[in-house]
Amino acid sequence: MDQKKTEKTAEQLAAEQAEREAEEKRKQEAETKRLEEVQKFKNYYSYIKRAGADKLLEWLEEKGFFNAPASTKYHGNYAGGLVEHSNHVFKRLLHLAEDEDRRQNKTTPEYTLDSIALVALLHDVCKIDAYKIETKNQKQKDGSWKQVESYTYTNAFPVGHGEKSVFQIMRFMQLSDEELMAIRWHMGPFDSAVKGGSYDMNNAFSESRLAAMLHLADMMATHLDEREDKGK
Repeated sequence: MDQKKTEKTAEQLAAEQAEREAEEKRKQEAETKRLEEVQKFKNYYSYIKRAGADKLLEWLEEKGFFNAPASTKYHGNYAGGLVEHSNHVFKRLLHLAEDEDRRQNKTTPEYTLDSIALVALLHDVCKIDAYKIETKNQKQKDGSWKQVESYTYTNAFPVGHGEKSVFQIMRFMQLSDEELMAIRWHMGPFDSAVKGGSYDMNNAFSESRLAAMLHLADMMATHLDEREDKGK
């Protein structure tokens, strides 16, 4: 009896060690992926040529943009999720803009690479300080409880989602009217103002293809590029 108990304990210890090693490997892989996404972002960001871009990038570094999640429990809810989402939105918007130029038989792009990179990469800077890590007890499949880290939402500057991004960007560089509208209304019908009855989103999308396309790019990145069942 005692020997069986000892053998069982040894098995448990081995299983726990294997779990710790697997968790460490997952963390290393996640960090490698995060660093790759940061480098992609900086490469795309180099397309932004206007005054103040360098100072804004320094601010992003300082405030933790490259470690922030994109949400608490939905898409990109992990360290580096926000920069990964921003990269996805850039690639989606670039393709949408190219397709729209072809559809209209334009010989010159309607929007510069500078403008596309700016609105796509910076549309969600409002999230830079929106999430904090907390530790909570989580029930496991075997019925036991384990302390895990998770993100909770906080907002020290409650001025609206798209509005906050606009304000933060314009502390460093100027936006055109179309860029401002695009970032302000990138949430589309999910924006609180629209839910409250505002028609300004419709007016913005009618006035600016860039605004309409940024919202579409955001949705495609969230629901296609970042879905958990990729490939299905």
